[in-house]
Amino acid sequence: MDFSLLGPIAVTAGSRELPLGPAKRRSVLALLLLQPNTTVPLEQLIDSLWEDEPPEHARTVVQGHVSRLRATLAEGGADAYGIELATHGSAYLLRLPEELIDAHRFSELVTLARPEAAPADAVALLREALGLWRGPALTGTVTSPPFAAAAHALEERRLAAVEALGRAHGALGEHDQAVAILYSAAAHHPLREGLIAGLMRALFRTGRQSDALEWFHRTRRLLNEELGVDPGERLRGAYEEILRAEAAGSGRGSATKPATGGGREAAQLAGGDRGAAPSAGAGRTPVPGSAAGPGGDGPGPEGVLSAAPHFGPVSGGTGAGAERTGAAPRLLPRPPARFLGRERQLAVLTDALMDRTTGESPLAVVAGPVGVGKTACAVQWAHLHADAFPDGQLFADLRGFGEGDEAAPAEILRDFLLALGTPQEQVPGSAQAASALFRSLVAERRLLVVLDNARSSAQVRPLLPGGPHCATVVTSRSRLDGLVATDCARPVGLQALGHEEGAALLGAMLGPERVAEDPAAARELVDLCDGLPLALRAAAAQLTARPRWRLARLAAALRDEQRRLALLSAEDTGIAAALRMSVARLSADDARLLSALATSADGHLNAAVAAALAGYDPERTQDGLDRLAEMHLVDEEATDVYTISTLTQLFARDERGEGGGSGAGGA
Repeated sequence: MDFSLLGPIAVTAGSRELPLGPAKRRSVLALLLLQPNTTVPLEQLIDSLWEDEPPEHARTVVQGHVSRLRATLAEGGADAYGIELATHGSAYLLRLPEELIDAHRFSELVTLARPEAAPADAVALLREALGLWRGPALTGTVTSPPFAAAAHALEERRLAAVEALGRAHGALGEHDQAVAILYSAAAHHPLREGLIAGLMRALFRTGRQSDALEWFHRTRRLLNEELGVDPGERLRGAYEEILRAEAAGSGRGSATKPATGGGREAAQLAGGDRGAAPSAGAGRTPVPGSAAGPGGDGPGPEGVLSAAPHFGPVSGGTGAGAERTGAAPRLLPRPPARFLGRERQLAVLTDALMDRTTGESPLAVVAGPVGVGKTACAVQWAHLHADAFPDGQLFADLRGFGEGDEAAPAEILRDFLLALGTPQEQVPGSAQAASALFRSLVAERRLLVVLDNARSSAQVRPLLPGGPHCATVVTSRSRLDGLVATDCARPVGLQALGHEEGAALLGAMLGPERVAEDPAAARELVDLCDGLPLALRAAAAQLTARPRWRLARLAAALRDEQRRLALLSAEDTGIAAALRMSVARLSADDARLLSALATSADGHLNAAVAAALAGYDPERTQDGLDRLAEMHLVDEEATDVYTISTLTQLFARDERGEGGGSGAGGA
């Protein structure tokens, strides 16, 4: 039996991964694993699981999670491994051999490595240690300060191991390998001076003097801009060492043109020439602020678009995919119409999908409520970065929340294989065989896959490419926690628009002059549309069809809750239709719970109120609230504080026959 903390929290027994349940249960296990063979007080567990004031039933919740963890471990054969989850008064003890925990094995391997004294052995030990990492530490736990601190501590130990591995390769004279190891880590941690110093030395020893000095100036500028400090001793020491060696002519020759002007470099170190130019790609790359095309849920503005900071070139494939001369598939929909913003989310996607440090195919999940613009955001990013994927861009609507059945993986794989040039007669009939062929074909290609409107992680997994130069972005109304846990997916959440962003979208659709005539009405329209781009676009369609209407007239019509959902529809597009698809995917119990929540006066409630409204017991209610939050039909604003949007309330009331919105009605 193995316990994993260095990545998604997981327990494996043989070849089988044990089901651990929701985030709080995984968090209980993680805290016990972080302190193995030590009693952990119940109060410490409660304080770690709830960032804010814990609910009254917190003790019962923790006790329930411990009980279920004990049963899960027993089913996995814990006794045979000497594992016991014991209760000691008001504390718990996870008794087990510590070598079963990947974080413990990692620490032992790093401790044994001696990069300077025994570099060859250190390389083997450190590579084995770093190979235990499967993603960010403690993935799948709650986002409270204790877990954030523990994850940060583990990440610091990983980075220290990366630095040590670079030194070990350097001691062996393997400076190219040191550069490869340190470059990626330095790009992702541009303020970590030890990494930058090691990279500078390795670059210099491969003959890349100018690159080494550019890293110093880039880091010096970032330290000054971000922290208001000058480089520390380690970074200055590496810089001065390179200048001295260069002046003495001891750098290794290469085709790279060496930097010149050692006197000028020394003057910069002393504080002169603060405006040294950064190397290519060191800053943000501006991109257009708008584009044209559809967008599924509908896009929304969030300011001027820009790409995330990018250090160094994107790695390219070197195999058949990179050498192919045939036309690459370009299956993306056209760019979303009047896309204005989502800057932060686009930057997060860039950071996630351009990551080549893990040697794995990066994966991101864009999730959010109905109508928030998930498809638009994903498609916009795909068009902005299409050049980084010269071997093609694939797109598929998985119909997870559409009319009829969701798309079967075999159906999507067939379309992908045909687009990649596979003769129709050679496309396998089974999803498993087609998935294997797909991964084989794209293993060495630089390919982007966009999987839109996914219902579940299981629907997505057969469609994921395996090549390190491929990237995948998935959109879903569900968080798809399974992909985060097993495939290290990077979650990218979309929220409703604020007043300024919503008014900007109306201005983009109607013309800024029309919105400027009545800014108060524009703000009210944003509120009445819950800040959802899809609803705002439908409202703009109503006003476009009635050019003599002022915004206040539509706002007055939307105040009528009996007509609001009908008015926020445009032919086959509307909030009511989209919500109907989400609710259709719920179990009967969860649908009844949502209907009960819709009777809340102001849309704010806690688990106790929800249980009273639904007539469910607390545990059943909590599980249902967790599932509704995962589907973004309710939002957990804080611990045990849930909200349901007005439009969702109106729809749910209408579904239970209380009137409110999806019936006939016009302007």
